[in-house]
Amino acid sequence: AGPAVVVGVVSFYAFGPVSRFLRGLIGLGSLDILSNDAGQYLQNFLGVIGILLSLLIGNTYSFCYQQQVMIFMAFFEEVSVAKALLEQVSLVCRGRPSYDRVLDCVQRYVDRDLKRVDLPPAVVLSSKPRDDPLENIMWMTSVGTPSVVYDTVKWLRQARGQRLGAVQRKLPPLHFVLLFVLGFFELAAFPLLSAGASFTNGLDALRVEAAVFALMAAAIMLTLSVVLQLWRPSGSVYSVDAALDVMIQGLQDELDERRAEVSTATRTLPTPPTYYPPP
Repeated sequence: AGPAVVVGVVSFYAFGPVSRFLRGLIGLGSLDILSNDAGQYLQNFLGVIGILLSLLIGNTYSFCYQQQVMIFMAFFEEVSVAKALLEQVSLVCRGRPSYDRVLDCVQRYVDRDLKRVDLPPAVVLSSKPRDDPLENIMWMTSVGTPSVVYDTVKWLRQARGQRLGAVQRKLPPLHFVLLFVLGFFELAAFPLLSAGASFTNGLDALRVEAAVFALMAAAIMLTLSVVLQLWRPSGSVYSVDAALDVMIQGLQDELDERRAEVSTATRTLPTPPTYYPPP
């Protein structure tokens, strides 16, 4: 709402000077023709620009909203599969020497992959880390042939791919530049129309028109700001950041509990018996 308020205030105070500047630049004769607009040229111009702007904004809003829904669903699925993997490896590896290393692999996956929503998804997917935690989990839980953990890791990789595909931006920044240009064209005709009216109707009418113009400029800026917020996969008011923090915190708490079990089991191991060599 902050940019919309700024645009509204600037539009209100700039409307009068811009209208008077256009009146002196174009001349009263030309402005009188534009004010009467017998051929409805400006009305057709505003109609076409308004249709284009509303069509693009509506479709962009719908597309970005659907993308945010896909992002939420993908993160919920991936975190659920990650919890299932943690439970499965705990059942398979509990009591084994590799249990703590398997938990370290899950921790690295959470820290280096699941939390890194700031990295470009295409880069994350294309660059394989040197020490892949999921591959290490399969290696440590398999003897000769892949274990039952293989299916869960495969499911987690599929969920990860869906999450990266959902987070990837589909609309280029040039798309939103076009929206702002169309919004500017839509607003630019109003000072031109008010330049002639300010001479015939007086300054009081110009102040009323400035107020209406400021409200319309603020409304267009607010609408474009909402679409921009939806376009951003993270760091916006509509993003999954808050829900993801809660989900990852639950997964982190479960990891900490299982690590505490490993450390407790290590401390409570019985003392090995004393070995006495035969006489």
